[in-house]
Amino acid sequence: MFAYWLVAGLAVVLALASLKGERGRMRYVLDRLPAPVPDGMPPATVIVPVKGEDEGLAANLASLAALDYPDFELIVTARGMEEVPAYAVPARARLVLAGEGNAGSGEKVNNLLAAVAAARGESEIFAFADSDGQVRPDWLRGLVAALEEPGAGAATGYRWHAPARGGFWSLLRSVWNAVIAGGFGSGDARFAWGGAMAIRREAFHAFDVPAHWKGAVSDDYCLSEAVHKAGRRIAYAPAATVAATDHTTAREFLGWTRRQMMITRFYAPHLWWLGLVAHVVYCAGMAASAAMALSGSMPAVLALVVQMGAGMWKGRNRLQIARAALPSQNSWFRRYGWTHLWWTPLATWMWLISLLGSAWGNSIVWRGRRYRLKLGVRPRDAC
Repeated sequence: MFAYWLVAGLAVVLALASLKGERGRMRYVLDRLPAPVPDGMPPATVIVPVKGEDEGLAANLASLAALDYPDFELIVTARGMEEVPAYAVPARARLVLAGEGNAGSGEKVNNLLAAVAAARGESEIFAFADSDGQVRPDWLRGLVAALEEPGAGAATGYRWHAPARGGFWSLLRSVWNAVIAGGFGSGDARFAWGGAMAIRREAFHAFDVPAHWKGAVSDDYCLSEAVHKAGRRIAYAPAATVAATDHTTAREFLGWTRRQMMITRFYAPHLWWLGLVAHVVYCAGMAASAAMALSGSMPAVLALVVQMGAGMWKGRNRLQIARAALPSQNSWFRRYGWTHLWWTPLATWMWLISLLGSAWGNSIVWRGRRYRLKLGVRPRDAC
């Protein structure tokens, strides 16, 4: 019985502690929606790498071309012409081909470096997007405004999966991914997300981001490392929330979550270990309480209700914040938003499976290419 209460008690404490700061995060988000108007609106270059067909690619790129910002250029970058569906590229976009680039670096990193080198001289801001999501009209304004906050060296948004046709695995991916979204708020973000991040051109070179990217697979973790090494923080921009409306299968979802966590294990091991320990304790407490509850223990029933209730409450908060940030997806939230309440316990177990699955191996497949992450010499050491 002592062992049970040790595990279950710790799980309950973790669940309740996770609710700390939720009201403040809600206020932070609402205060920055819509995006405030940055001082001077400095000229910017928006860079989006493309790797073949993405579901909704034309609409995603069109949303970037239609940004409500007075002076920006849009660069679509890829390894070669065969990677770029011509029908999807907006008329105002400029195409930059990177070729093979550095053999030791990820294809995306090579594409980004080629686009940065080709950016027009007058741009003071580099903003980076992904091709698999749609952005708000004030996406860029939100990122630039966040860069003006005290101590900010970079700005970031994050992604919300809103699969248009639903589907079990696509919706589970949404709930799973929302856990990461729930970590962004005021203060220093743990990392910048590559699908919505911005940095001043001067800082990009002063922090030596190109050197951090050399030999790297992950662009965002290495840029984050460069910013934090420079003693600056990463500011969160709620208006830079991106809606990913594509769908996934069971195989794609399981492979994607394992790859995400494996990249984290190599590039940000402190975050990986934190997630693993927390989910081992949380799931062990949930399983132990469920077993004791089935044997008739009312205290165990209460512990299970508190633990699951706290997680579901946090899922509800994440849903409300995302709904405020993505009014264009209101119909999706009305139809599928309930999953972020009721599927939160299931997503918790999927997190444990993803973390355990990423605990071994050093090979990932990303956008059709295989990368080997070197054991003993972490890619983070090159950041």
